[in-house]
Amino acid sequence: MPPLSAYLMVGLATAVVTFASVPLVRRAAVHFGAVVEPGERRVHDLPTPTAGGGAMLAGMVVGVAVAMSMSDFSAVTATHTEVLGVVLAATVIFSVGFIDDLREISPPAKIAGMVLSGSILSLTGVSILVFRVPFFDLLFLSADWSSLVTVLWVVGMANAINLIDGLDGLAAGIVAIASATFLLYALRLEDVGVLDPANPGAMWAVITFGVCVGFLPHNVHPARIFMGDGGALLLGLLMAASTMSVGGRTTESFSGQAYFFFAPIFIPLVILGVPIIDTIFAVLRRAARRKGVSAADKEHLHHRLMNLGHGHRRSVLILWGWTLLLSIFVLYPTYTGNGDAIVPIGIAALALTLYTILHPRIGARNGSRG
Repeated sequence: MPPLSAYLMVGLATAVVTFASVPLVRRAAVHFGAVVEPGERRVHDLPTPTAGGGAMLAGMVVGVAVAMSMSDFSAVTATHTEVLGVVLAATVIFSVGFIDDLREISPPAKIAGMVLSGSILSLTGVSILVFRVPFFDLLFLSADWSSLVTVLWVVGMANAINLIDGLDGLAAGIVAIASATFLLYALRLEDVGVLDPANPGAMWAVITFGVCVGFLPHNVHPARIFMGDGGALLLGLLMAASTMSVGGRTTESFSGQAYFFFAPIFIPLVILGVPIIDTIFAVLRRAARRKGVSAADKEHLHHRLMNLGHGHRRSVLILWGWTLLLSIFVLYPTYTGNGDAIVPIGIAALALTLYTILHPRIGARNGSRG
């Protein structure tokens, strides 16, 4: 198993290359007309270059190359087919999103690109092989079912990240927290012998984290560049590859003694609770109005926070806060084996809820008095 220092080296290389590539990608985006103009459905005020996912892709490729060159990762990267499969799938899904950034493509064509990316992962061995349902039995998936579930997992993850990418720094920050959490979770499973030391899940998690950390300085409000659909879909695919590598291959149910009923494959659903809940509500909302699932609106969680009276940055920080709380909810019992943190986490969640609801009202009241 690679030491933590090796993972940090890969993450650092990924972050540095991503950060350094953004100015080049920004200039290229302006040159090719990949610029998002302000509009009714937008929350930014100035034309902003998109396609920042290109820098993310460059950072990811360098991160993979660094890992493959290190002896510490020799066992992890021994199966070159899987590693190259993720790189190819990432390139495909980024290309689909990038084309959509330049000229909008039809929703079926976009989904087809996601399905193709998921199929590449499945064909190269990055797939969900086992599926443990909490309180029920362990399911060993047949080849057909494994392919189907893998593709659905990729499509779901990619769309969840894409839909939450509505405010400066929101998606990159949430995925940074989620990937760091999943890295620590995967390392813990390796430490206790639940996960094969050659499992690549932690490597994909640290590369995803590096991509987000390198991109965030350019993307926080006011953003100088957007990741675009290409970047959002890329992050979704990387999270899918990491979570499937960890949760879709182990037959163990370990996740801390207090939470033994959590199967590893369900852990990312908890960590990524904010974008997943937002996606579920978006699908239900549009279905109730008989609109297409891809129909855009301004009723996502981040839009609702801004409608409550929170500013751009505060809305982002609140959703980052929820992701961090959900991550602590997963990590604490995993590392301690007990659920003693439930009460303080619950208190923190209540405090964040009250802050979200009451702060704008108190501010408005004080403003009216002034």
